[in-house]
Amino acid sequence: MVDLEFKDTTSWIPSGANPPDSGINLFCFPYSGASASIYHSWVRSLPAPLSVFPVELPGHGRRLAEPLQTSLKSLVETIAAGLLPHLKSPFAFFGHSMGALLSFELSRYLRAHDGLEPRYLFLSGHPAPQLRSKERPVSSLTDVELINRLRELNGTSEEVLACPELRDLLLPILRADFSVCDNYQFVPGEPLNTPMTVIGGLQDPFVSNEDLRAWKEHTRGSFQVSFLPGDHFFLKADASRLLERLARDLFKVL
Repeated sequence: MVDLEFKDTTSWIPSGANPPDSGINLFCFPYSGASASIYHSWVRSLPAPLSVFPVELPGHGRRLAEPLQTSLKSLVETIAAGLLPHLKSPFAFFGHSMGALLSFELSRYLRAHDGLEPRYLFLSGHPAPQLRSKERPVSSLTDVELINRLRELNGTSEEVLACPELRDLLLPILRADFSVCDNYQFVPGEPLNTPMTVIGGLQDPFVSNEDLRAWKEHTRGSFQVSFLPGDHFFLKADASRLLERLARDLFKVL
C-alpha cells in the first residue's frame, strides 16, 4: 500500500506516484462523468503488497482544462501511451461502467501492441461488449432528458443536479463520456488470458445477470461473476465488501 498525493494537473496517476516493483498495482478507471477522486479512499484500503492507483482521464478532475475525448479507440490509445511507463511491474485493472469498457479494450490494446496483459481484470457494472444496447444513445438526449436519466441511474447527488453552475460543468463531461460508449463498436478478437471477475449490483435495473455472464467468452483464464447489494452504483454504497473481493482475488495471483 502506498500514500499518494493528488496535486499534478496533467498526470494520469497521482503526482509523484511510483508503482512498487513488488506486489500488484491496481489501476482504477472511473465511470461516466466521474474523476479519479471516486477511488481516493481506496488508496489506503487494500493491504500490502497491493497498491491502488486511480486513473484521471483528460477533461476530468485535475485535468479539467484538457480536451474531452469522445472516441473509445482514441482514448484507449492515449491511456496506453500515458500508463505504459507505469506498467513495468505486475498490474491489474478495475473499471466500473464506462471504466469497465476502457479496462477491457485497454487490456486488448496492450496485448496487441506491447505484449502485456493485466495480472487480473475486474469489470464492474457493464454488459459484455458484444451486447449492443437497443436504447436511444444517451449522448443524444436533451439536457432535461439527460438529467432525468442521471436521476434514474442514482449516481449523481440531487444537490449537483439542482445547482445550475455544477450542472453546466458536469453535463459536457457526461455527454463526452456517454459518446465514448455510444460510439463504441465491438470488434471480435482472441480472448484474453487474464483471470476475470465481473461484478454487478443485485438491484441494478440496467445490467442483468445475463449481461455480466456474457463476459465469459473474453477470457481463457478463470472467470467468475459476483453480485453485491445495491443498484448500478453499488460501489458507492458500501465499498468495503467490494474491496474485500478485489483483495481476495488479487492475492490468488501474487
